[in-house]
This record gives sequence, structure tokens and C-alpha cells, in this order.
Amino acid sequence: MNNKTVHQYLMTKPYASVSQPFGPEVDVYKVKDKMFATLSLSNMKAKAETDSHWWLNLKCDPDEAQALRDIFDAVIPGYHMNKRLWNTVILDGSIPQGEIERMIDNSFLLVVQKMRKPDRCSILLHLASGTE
Repeated sequence: MNNKTVHQYLMTKPYASVSQPFGPEVDVYKVKDKMFATLSLSNMKAKAETDSHWWLNLKCDPDEAQALRDIFDAVIPGYHMNKRLWNTVILDGSIPQGEIERMIDNSFLLVVQKMRKPDRCSILLHLASGTE
């Protein structure tokens, strides 16, 4: 997945919005004003041997976060985030699209589950009806 397809997928989520509160280099994706993802072009070069890749920060269950880091080299502790609850997914083409979409879905749902009941119910209703 590249940054454009990730952006498109993030924006299919009910009530999703994007803003740049940290500056033009970081897109912040929210559901009803609660952040569930960030997307930015890395300015860090891995040992100066590769070009920069887009980095996607996603919320994650702590146990799953560690498991994903163990499975995928392109999943690291959340850059500039709580490293226990967030992962950074480096969009270098090594992770299948379906797996990235699953991680995005999980991040979205983790944030929605912590919302007030009326907000949570309206979002889950949109998901259940397929009107993302």
C-alpha cells in the first residue's frame, strides 16, 4: 500500500476526518475528534541506504503491538507516540495490503470502543450497515 491508498482507506471510515495540527508534514486522522492514525513521510533514512518511506502510526492492543513487531520488520514502536499502545507501520511494500487494512480497522475500533455510548453506537451502526 502506498500513502494514497492508505489515505483513501482511512477516509472510508465513518466520521473520519483529516487535519494537520502538527504542521503540513503530518496528516492526523480522527473519528469524532479522536485520533486513530497519523501518516507522514519519514525524514529518517535507514542507514542512508534507502529512500524515505511513508510512516503510518496506528493504535494497537499492547500484546498485539508486540506480536506485529516480532512478525514484521516494517512495524516498529510508535514514533512520537506511546510505544506500548501505538505502532508505526513503514510503508515499504513488505506488508500485504490486507494486513495493513486489518491494522487500520483495529486502530479505528479501539478508538471507537472508548467513546461515549451515543457516539460509539452511531459509528458501529454505520459499520454494521456497510455505509462507511
